[in-house]
Amino acid sequence: MRLTEIDYANARPVEGYGPGFFRIGGEVHSGPILVTATEVDPWAGLTDPAPLLDLRGHVDVIFIGTGADIAPVPAALRAPLEEAGIGVEPMASPTACRTFNVLLSEGRRVAAALIPV
Repeated sequence: MRLTEIDYANARPVEGYGPGFFRIGGEVHSGPILVTATEVDPWAGLTDPAPLLDLRGHVDVIFIGTGADIAPVPAALRAPLEEAGIGVEPMASPTACRTFNVLLSEGRRVAAALIPV
């Protein structure tokens, strides 16, 4: 099997996660976070669309990590994002982290709003 080293350029992938935290760029972040290629910010969770809407024009899709299990994204969060032209993809947080990293390595315009497991 041939392995290829992933090059993230200047982007910072999610390096790890665990109960209540995520590790990005060697730093541990507790609680829900919003991750882009270059920034990590606290996020208030599924009732807080404002920081996600601020990404309008900068990202094409946001992966919503809903914790240990996949859960629906409330309409109050999904509707304004879709109206702003931002795709919304709910998934369990571990899956959201992996998907974010893969698309980030491809240079795609993605973000992840993550609730810890």
